[in-house]
Amino acid sequence: MKGGWVYIMTNRPNGTLYVGVTNDIARRAFEHRTGESGFTQRYRLHMLVFVERHEEIVPAIQREKNIKEWPRAWKIRLIRGLNPDWRDLYDELM
Repeated sequence: MKGGWVYIMTNRPNGTLYVGVTNDIARRAFEHRTGESGFTQRYRLHMLVFVERHEEIVPAIQREKNIKEWPRAWKIRLIRGLNPDWRDLYDELM
């Protein structure tokens, strides 16, 4: 089975958060940035601030579900652990 990515999008540091999973992070982040996704379009969530690679898609899906259930403070701590400056990681994908 193909691998997957768990990711978090936001509109600004400490702003609205969107947790997702995909098998193609570059394509999916581009879709969010160009407004092709409903929730992220509505809230202008164009910054990719967290990415996590998984060798298999099933654990990636489970990780996404788990993170979605976490309190907001835990999600922010997760982001800050990888990306303390809340940089947009999209350009680093290329």
